[in-house]
Amino acid sequence: MKQALKSELSKQLILNEAFKLFYEEGFKTTSIDKIMKATTMTKGAFYHHYANKKELGIEVITQKLQRRVQKRMVYPLYQNGNAYAILEDTFLNSLKSFSIYEKKHGCPTNNLINEIGDYEYVYQKALKNIIEEWKRALVELIERGKSENTIKRDISSAAAAIYLISAFEGIRGIRKLYDDDEVINEYLNGLSMYLNQIKQ
Repeated sequence: MKQALKSELSKQLILNEAFKLFYEEGFKTTSIDKIMKATTMTKGAFYHHYANKKELGIEVITQKLQRRVQKRMVYPLYQNGNAYAILEDTFLNSLKSFSIYEKKHGCPTNNLINEIGDYEYVYQKALKNIIEEWKRALVELIERGKSENTIKRDISSAAAAIYLISAFEGIRGIRKLYDDDEVINEYLNGLSMYLNQIKQ
């Protein structure tokens, strides 16, 4: 039992350090050697858990990135209450909650989409799953808002969902270029204007 726990802890350490390095330095430039140096474990420990870097990459996407998006941007959309208010709250407050570190490095999911989204199909599929899950949750919430008469019925739920995701991910990337939140505040003003346009 102790050995199994030790093995799981070492696997989580590899996963955590890989995520951090992919986030800060990029996927392609981060080697297995660099990851294992950060963990202070041997390379043998890596191959005990993963066949190769690709397998680790997929696990970082599904275990770290997808869960981050689910926690911050997907699960809040399934709350009970006014659909429009939930939509507004989720998007407006998420950006305000990011740390300076997160603002400096941008969205880890978007970073990987830009770096390896067209690199190999297996990465593309895993990253696409994150966006599709987010899109489904948004479409469901917007449709709910239409039925409860808080969101205009004549808008395309899918188009609104993709627009909101794209704009959110875009500003996360653009913020990396700036030393303060002025550009985020301008985005938030624009987002508020858009949300007011779809409000019933």
